[in-house]
Amino acid sequence: MDESMAGWRSRHLEAMGRALDAASLFDIVAGAARELGFDYCAYGMRLPLPLSNPATFMRNNYPPAWQARYAQQGYLAHDPTVRHGMASVLPLAWSESLFADARPLWEDARGHGLQVGWAQSSRTPDGGVGLLTLARSHEPLSESELRHGEANMSWLAHAAHQGLSRMQRRDVPAVGLSQREAEVLRWMADGKTSSEAATILALSERTVNFHVANALVKLGAANKTAAVVKAALLGLL
Repeated sequence: MDESMAGWRSRHLEAMGRALDAASLFDIVAGAARELGFDYCAYGMRLPLPLSNPATFMRNNYPPAWQARYAQQGYLAHDPTVRHGMASVLPLAWSESLFADARPLWEDARGHGLQVGWAQSSRTPDGGVGLLTLARSHEPLSESELRHGEANMSWLAHAAHQGLSRMQRRDVPAVGLSQREAEVLRWMADGKTSSEAATILALSERTVNFHVANALVKLGAANKTAAVVKAALLGLL
């Protein structure tokens, strides 16, 4: 790749900004991955809500046979790269030791031509987690390749997460709390009762409950506890 790192990033960032939907944005990410020397690209995201069953979003250009096999065998629950991504934002290269406790997955992936891989997760302030995986069927990752290319690989992981998470959220109505509603919920988050919050804020308990009720409606929450948790996850406190 002859162009400078800044030029490469700028070109792809501009293209991502013009993408009209998640499919076209993922195609741009996959194209950038090919320029970095990877045949395949996969992106998975877990949104913070709903708490009981967080929404997920997945896209990849893996061979159809591998996509079917991965789903059929329930490998997502045993994938060490996913487990690592949920716990750390550090990049991770595939290795024999990484898959020591998931040998069937490792052997199956290699049998489908997925020999070499690299992954990194990203997070957004509201708790969303995304994992970008770059893979190919040849050429082990060398120290030299990582030294010269990992900065762009990491950049692509974060850019993909920002772009695709934006696509996932753009059709969701924005939730906004008034300054007083957020202030009341912050005290609730610290374990204060309505009466205690009223004393702290020099308000009547009735006024505090009025603000709480408004926040419940805006957040679509069933009770104060749910409202506090949801507001915190959405970065409103």
